[in-house]
Amino acid sequence: MLGLEGKLRGILSRLNQAAPEIQASAVVSMDGLMLASALPPGTNDDDIAAIAATLLGLGDRTVQEFQHGRLQQVYVKGDRGYTIITNTGQDNVLVVVTDENVKLGIIFLHIKLAAKEITHTFLHLLDASDQSASPPTYPG
Repeated sequence: MLGLEGKLRGILSRLNQAAPEIQASAVVSMDGLMLASALPPGTNDDDIAAIAATLLGLGDRTVQEFQHGRLQQVYVKGDRGYTIITNTGQDNVLVVVTDENVKLGIIFLHIKLAAKEITHTFLHLLDASDQSASPPTYPG
């Protein structure tokens, strides 16, 4: 049976294969910890996780200040591609790195599907841990 990291890596692998423009992806906690990654060799996972959490925090603060509701996504455009950070709603984010030739509409669809799968994976994990826990006992 695959653990959480294995399941997340499977989702990331499928995402990376969904479009040739996707170069890398990762799931990062809001605290800046790498949960799973499909990043190129030589990439510092800790740096990517910290940067993603920082960007998400800044995006969240911006959305709050302008009263635009709940943060959904932050993306950064460079001259050779995009970094897209999507809130999955489970105290973690999906980070996707693309090249400059990407069709963003298609990539946003792939990201949305992967984010839903990540959310489902965490919810399933939480449900399983609730079922395996013994019922509380009360003094009396």
